[in-house]
Amino acid sequence: MVRCRILGHRYRFSAEGETMTWRCQRDCGATGSKRYPTAAEAGRYAAAFDREDSADLGRRAPLVGLLPLRVVRAVRALRERRANG
Repeated sequence: MVRCRILGHRYRFSAEGETMTWRCQRDCGATGSKRYPTAAEAGRYAAAFDREDSADLGRRAPLVGLLPLRVVRAVRALRERRANG
């Protein structure tokens, strides 16, 4: 799939017993799995890998591509510091 070649895969992770599985959300056919010693470990890793970091978008943004977002975030932080004293 062209989108996955250009943008990379968007993996979704889930746990089925002791096996963590992943597949590309864009249905390009990319899948995989890994077995863990316990179902709890598989579930913990699947939950950790399956989260999307949209809340941290401005903090961990690429330097050039999201520079305006970084600037806005820095200005807001500066205003908050000045307002709080």
